[in-house]
Amino acid sequence: MDPEHASVREPRASRASHREIADELRSRIGSGALRPGQRMPTQAELAEEFGVERGAVRQALDILHAERLLTGVSKGSPARVAEGAWPGWSAAPPQPTVVGLGPRVAAAFAAPEVRIDALCLTSVSLTLAVGEQLRLIHAGELKPAKIDVRVLLPSHRIELAFPTPVDPVNAGDGGLLHERWLAVRNAQGLVLRQNLLALRTTHGIDVRLTFRALPFTPPVKLYLLNEAEALFAYYTLGRHEQREFGGEPLQLYDADGTRSMLFAFGPGAGTRDGGTRDSGSREAEARDAAFVAESRRWFDALWETISSDLELT
Repeated sequence: MDPEHASVREPRASRASHREIADELRSRIGSGALRPGQRMPTQAELAEEFGVERGAVRQALDILHAERLLTGVSKGSPARVAEGAWPGWSAAPPQPTVVGLGPRVAAAFAAPEVRIDALCLTSVSLTLAVGEQLRLIHAGELKPAKIDVRVLLPSHRIELAFPTPVDPVNAGDGGLLHERWLAVRNAQGLVLRQNLLALRTTHGIDVRLTFRALPFTPPVKLYLLNEAEALFAYYTLGRHEQREFGGEPLQLYDADGTRSMLFAFGPGAGTRDGGTRDSGSREAEARDAAFVAESRRWFDALWETISSDLELT
């Protein structure tokens, strides 16, 4: 096999969407499994690996081409990983939240005192990212002295902007959707609280976790790490269908927060592994510092003014 050609993995059991394919290939580029200048597998090979039609593969490659991670996508031969792609690229593109949040939370937990402020819809991504660090703490590989986490979530009393039925007149008032969202919000929050607060007794770590409720549906998600880094993503709405409401399919508008593209601002934003930026980036560093500072002021203002106590039950 051509040594510069990316190897093909075992076919997957289930069919993947074009965005899932793009996420996986992006992850391989970010990890160095696919190197700058390396030729990609053919569309036929990728289609076989992921169990999809070539059209889904082409859509995935187009996404990575738009992100400047691939070149030669439209040509007859297989595309190549762009020469400026990760690792070490000084302007790393955003990643899906569930992929990009983990490494940044890991970097935050390397500090003796960990501070995380989060504004989100359910805290699913945050619970997943923190969970890996808790595993390392229990394994004896980490032991921060202090962990302080503040989380802003929508209040259960409001009518959510999303998820919401496409046709609220015929679908009812969206009560079932609200109940499902509330169950996820509370379940994730309780898991996060139980796992973090347990560190007090098991490892003697000073842990503080506080939830507060917002009177609106956040259109964005924001994570502030150790008061030095801001991670920002938009909740992008789409039309979806659920078939679990009385056996009848329900059309709804919703956003998949785990796939929202996460933009990083701060010391770790320039490189995937949290290293320093390339030289000549003082303007970018100043811009990032200003964004982090303003994001902190915005979060603190919400926390101290219009938010209210939140009880997870």
